[in-house]
Amino acid sequence: MQYALNLVWLLLALVNAIPLKIALQKRALTADDLALYSLYADAIAAKFQLQDAADDNSLAFGAPSVSLTNFLVSHATILSRVGVDSLSISLTNEYLAIGTPPQKFTVVFDTGSSNLWVPSTKCNSIACWLHRRFDEKKSSTFKKNGTAFSIQYGTGSLEGVISNDVVNIGGASVTRLDFGESVKEPGFTFAVGRFDGILGLAYDTIAVQKVVPPFYAMVNLTLLVKQKLVDAPLFSAWLGDNADGEEGGEIIFGAIDETRYTGPLVWAPVVRKAYWEVEFSNVTVGGSFIELDATSAAIDTGSSLIIVPNTDATAINSLIGAKKNAQGQWTVECSDIPNLPDISIVIGGVPHVLTGKDYVLNVGGGSLTTTEAGSCVSGFMGMDLPISIWVVGDVFLRKYYTVYDLGNHRVGFGLAV
Repeated sequence: MQYALNLVWLLLALVNAIPLKIALQKRALTADDLALYSLYADAIAAKFQLQDAADDNSLAFGAPSVSLTNFLVSHATILSRVGVDSLSISLTNEYLAIGTPPQKFTVVFDTGSSNLWVPSTKCNSIACWLHRRFDEKKSSTFKKNGTAFSIQYGTGSLEGVISNDVVNIGGASVTRLDFGESVKEPGFTFAVGRFDGILGLAYDTIAVQKVVPPFYAMVNLTLLVKQKLVDAPLFSAWLGDNADGEEGGEIIFGAIDETRYTGPLVWAPVVRKAYWEVEFSNVTVGGSFIELDATSAAIDTGSSLIIVPNTDATAINSLIGAKKNAQGQWTVECSDIPNLPDISIVIGGVPHVLTGKDYVLNVGGGSLTTTEAGSCVSGFMGMDLPISIWVVGDVFLRKYYTVYDLGNHRVGFGLAV
């Protein structure tokens, strides 16, 4: 079956589609962002509420009312960390539109969830009023579905309905796509979010109400309808270095940009088809090997930090000299950054190294390029999730270009430039 699919893609490749390249927004992290650290923790916990099933190759929901998809925690909180707004499309360069005529939205591209979601005009929550909302009455191609969904977060339950319409992603029109319209958004977190919704890019196995994820729909249209939207069943992500203050990064559907990384890509197979989860091993801090609870990681563009079990966080942060503050953050002196040990993580048999400058977040008062004093936070955050897993976010992804190969169920890593 895999051979047959690869042959189909080889034949389709004779007619090239234009790569869908989408520019991403970035902004600097502030101390105010980290003040909402606990809300970020709540949202991560809600997002990764899957539990181990009897079959090691599958996952099961911890509770029917808790979904890990449609992760909508605000990128105005810690998610916006050191300068990249976590794969959020720029407010001035909107590449997602729904309906006919198109209604434009700013979304977060999230490899840790699987659904497309935007606010609805039927929503009366403050968070909805502060963002653009989809109006079904203004779209001639809208089709009602009406299936309800609910997502439980630490701040309350997000509720909505499934609808159907044409969705334009980066200039490509995906017809008859199911998506979520929120009718209730709880708490403060959603109100301050610098985005309207989420475009999930994880596996269809974790999609709310078994809705076909947007990228799956793009692949299906290419294979079944011969509407050539992507050249290959993969997408890639590059996050710009926060130091330059210009390019926030880009995501490309159907192609790999070889100018964004150096050396060959290192491939790691997906171990469970839910998140983009890969195995890792031989983690060292300053050359010293450490025993860890987790052995696999979800590569998550919708998260900013590297979330690890509490025991792993304690082991790593103790070795870099970090201390836990009253808010639960592991902090270091900004002046110590040049002397912090390298942290190496082996993925695909190859060490991937983070320096102190890579894994420390500057939240004001100091500089990552000088020895000024200030408030700096470790990018390794401790949290015990229902499954023993790392959640590898932008702290790692800013340094490594990533490719998400749905056709071969693998993730590629290259040193970003």
